[in-house]
Amino acid sequence: MGEQGQPDAVAAVMPETRIRERWPSVASAPAIAGVGRMLNNTIVLAPLGWLLMSAVFFGKFIPFLAKRYRITNRHVMIARGLTRKPGSAVPLTEIDDVKVVYDANSDFFRAGTGEIMSRGQVALSLPGCPEPENFKQTVLSAVAAYAPNRKPGPFIPASSTPAS
Repeated sequence: MGEQGQPDAVAAVMPETRIRERWPSVASAPAIAGVGRMLNNTIVLAPLGWLLMSAVFFGKFIPFLAKRYRITNRHVMIARGLTRKPGSAVPLTEIDDVKVVYDANSDFFRAGTGEIMSRGQVALSLPGCPEPENFKQTVLSAVAAYAPNRKPGPFIPASSTPAS
């Protein structure tokens, strides 16, 4: 018994819990995204670009093509199908860093390719990840919270001015 007659906390096994899940953007198909972006910059051909890009956008909801990028308290993974079966996954305990790679379509679609680094190489690539910097910070926060034995990354001070 703990303080004031309260029972002590008992360690329990925590189930795998979803932290964040994102659907890939149209930028996950770079050729179609590039052509659609160019057509969208014209007035006459913009509807053709929308039609072309809508095939990729709505294709992600088709049961056998559906794909999501998921962060849980144990893994970063690509979930496939509407049943959310885990596809490729990297345990949080093996993640060293997350890099974001931008291309010509990144500004237009506000998306980039997230690369999960493990042992000095890319363990998982997440093309067309929406809001890639936020996704990166969520992965790094999950690693810090759920894999505390990992060696921390470089220290980045919040401010360069000394506190008064």
